[in-house]
Amino acid sequence: MQISQRPTVGILSLGCPRNLVDSEIILGRLRRKGYCLVDITKADVAIVNTCGFIKDAVQESIDAILELIELKKKRSLKKIIVCGCLVQRYRYDLVKELPEVDAFSGRIALVGQAERFSLTPRYYAYLKICEGCVHTCSFCIIPKIKGRFCSLSEQEIISTVRGFNNNGLSELNIVGQDTSGWGLDYYEKRRLPQLLKMILTEAPDIHWIRLLYLYPHPVVKQIAKMMRQERRLCRYIDLPIQHINDRLLKLMCRQTSKKDIKNLIDAIRRIIPDSALRTSLIVGFPSETDEEFEELLDFVREVRFERLGVFMYSQEEGTRASSLKGQVPYKIKEARLDAIMSEQQEISRKLNQRFLGKTIEVLVEGKDKDLYLGRSEYDAPEVDGLVYIKSQRALRPGEFVKVKIYDTLEYDLVAEVLS
Repeated sequence: MQISQRPTVGILSLGCPRNLVDSEIILGRLRRKGYCLVDITKADVAIVNTCGFIKDAVQESIDAILELIELKKKRSLKKIIVCGCLVQRYRYDLVKELPEVDAFSGRIALVGQAERFSLTPRYYAYLKICEGCVHTCSFCIIPKIKGRFCSLSEQEIISTVRGFNNNGLSELNIVGQDTSGWGLDYYEKRRLPQLLKMILTEAPDIHWIRLLYLYPHPVVKQIAKMMRQERRLCRYIDLPIQHINDRLLKLMCRQTSKKDIKNLIDAIRRIIPDSALRTSLIVGFPSETDEEFEELLDFVREVRFERLGVFMYSQEEGTRASSLKGQVPYKIKEARLDAIMSEQQEISRKLNQRFLGKTIEVLVEGKDKDLYLGRSEYDAPEVDGLVYIKSQRALRPGEFVKVKIYDTLEYDLVAEVLS
């Protein structure tokens, strides 16, 4: 009797690290059921885990699906499965417009993180501790896509952390739409500091633990105090503020104020002056005036964020901000984005000069020609700068080395390994 062979499966994961975790969970379940996992270009079945956050992400997802449909027409691909945020947002439209797709699936259950199939380099991983968002910002579609805020249980998190610790992980990056809200649904209060203590205890061999996506909330001050005391917690605070003008913050439904943001940033800098503070900003929000933009630009000059990302406001259907009057023309949004990024480039260049002659610890990631590539604790994977390393001895990815900085660039550092 001939035994039928299961089809090979490949995945294309689009969007943020939170999506990447979902993709790893999907692949882990499929591998457990006996499917052979391969590169998507060689697969019988292609899975696309989509992003539907803003228009650009939607277009990227659609383009990826259309490319796979072409492969299916050429008979080099048998089936296409589309899942994730785009499906959650536009399922009925997708089913109607893309009949070549064999199946659509929306949300991915958070459980099962310990049995994931890794899509990151072996030395770092992402740990998603919650889904959905505590807040309902007027520009954001995430609450409608992801649903109500949901914390992953302590048991599931600790089980996953133990697995990472036993597998020789160098760096663990903790993610969620709002990681600072962990515990609100279980305990009716934010318990991220308590969770971090458990993670530190259960992962003694993980050298760096990094927090991403912290909403500006007083609990962040507790996190900063923990970073001062525990060196395995990267002194890196990802604090998206979006804007600084009080009128616009209110229109954005950010539940904070300029005064609160300034006080929180001042507290962080006072508690851990050697930290890196990352933020993200939105320019061109409906009715943003020239004066309000200048207020934001002045704030960037004043605070001098170590890391900063800027986004042009995207008018997303289904959000409250999409119907606001005073939509800002694209060219004005583009000019405002360029103005902030030009300012930030100079700020970053000057801040990097502070590292000249200093010795820091770096996580080695690979090699490019004669130089090794690495990251400091002040740089998250994929989004921040690099350290270019000269070394007389061979270095391996995942290794931590002490280096001395001898040159600086706008966003990167150049160093030599200390013998």
